[in-house]
Amino acid sequence: MATTARSASRPATQNIGRWIVGGLLGLILALVLFRILSQAVQNPALLAQQLLTGVSKGAILAIIALGYTLVYGIIELINFAHGDVFMLGSFAALTLIGLSGLNRNTPPLERAFLLFVILIVVMCFTAFLNYSIERIAYRRLRNAPRLAPLISAIGVSFVLQNLGLLWGKLPWRRGDTGALYGLAVFVVLFAVGIWGITQLNKRIKTDRALVRLALWVLPLLVLTALSVTALNATRNAVLGPEGSPARLELEDRAKHPRIMGSTDVAPKDVPAGIISTENLFGDNAPIALSWLDIAVVLVSVSLMLGLYLFVQRTSAGKAMRATAQDRDAARLMGIDVDSTISLAFLLGGALAGAAGLIAAIYTTQVVFDLGFKAGLLSFTSAVLGGIGNVAGAMLGGFLIGLIQTLSDQYLATQWTNAVIFGILVAILVFRPTGLLGEDVGQKA
Repeated sequence: MATTARSASRPATQNIGRWIVGGLLGLILALVLFRILSQAVQNPALLAQQLLTGVSKGAILAIIALGYTLVYGIIELINFAHGDVFMLGSFAALTLIGLSGLNRNTPPLERAFLLFVILIVVMCFTAFLNYSIERIAYRRLRNAPRLAPLISAIGVSFVLQNLGLLWGKLPWRRGDTGALYGLAVFVVLFAVGIWGITQLNKRIKTDRALVRLALWVLPLLVLTALSVTALNATRNAVLGPEGSPARLELEDRAKHPRIMGSTDVAPKDVPAGIISTENLFGDNAPIALSWLDIAVVLVSVSLMLGLYLFVQRTSAGKAMRATAQDRDAARLMGIDVDSTISLAFLLGGALAGAAGLIAAIYTTQVVFDLGFKAGLLSFTSAVLGGIGNVAGAMLGGFLIGLIQTLSDQYLATQWTNAVIFGILVAILVFRPTGLLGEDVGQKA
């Protein structure tokens, strides 16, 4: 009886603590909301402008958050490297924009076609990168203690950040068509080489870990060296020998500045105005809305709806949902669980690449540590909406974007993170699974 009484009193104590914490946070947030509303009433046009900006920022966060929620929903892994995949997507977008010479003076149809091609290429690059991370770093740790893949994800994050630093040292200049053709040769050669190495490893049967590791590492090193050599040879063939007109013209720093700037750690500038930023309502209108804002929201919402329909309506999406509920039962039903998990990483990486291109054009700057803050806010969005829930990640992204913009405008930038996480804690106190999440217990 005594044991029963103690067990019964524990939930009551927890509920009292929950209401106390929630009440204090609610009071603080109510004061913050009152301050925002009192200022917003004085200038409704400014409020409308901040809401439009918040929707654009939230759309980008929502796309990144979908990558977190896809992976966590299936294998309950917080992929800390996802934000850095987004960062490398921005770097890839900047590189392709620079090498192709894309800018505001490019004819509209050509500009739209190039942007579409760059979007597809960047999405393929980040999808392959995320897939490779899963195969190399996470798959063998799938049945290990939870701390092992978590630490592995943090380690991969640091590796990708340093890759961004190396990327920032590239000496290529804007409009370097030789490097662009060389990059295309590099990608084709590397893809064929990876396929060949994969087929080789399938044919060679060995249980020795060191031998299997050598069968991957040594061919990859040789393949990388050959691909880089082919890139440089193609570039030299297109530009001609030293002193040729093409090289002399490319060395004109005024016309062809370095894509990555002067230092590897400094922010890299993306050409502004690739998508028009002119106010559609006129220069003197109280609210500014540009084609860039519309494009960001339309592309982001299209990608989000496409993913949602894929997960809900396709057989591969049903396999992902079945794997998320119970991996062992999914195997018994004939689902290839490893391929399904890899598909989740592929989709998450592709969305991170799309977000990288959109963010690069929207903010006109990228930097090697871009993924840290974006990843933190995106993961927060996924948790707020209900991590593991696709619709929840979308909702959380838009909410965080709005909260961030309103706090920056009506409070102060240094308080924004405190406001965001204060609201997160307040919601999780009363709904630990997030706004749209469901408590399904531990996955098998």
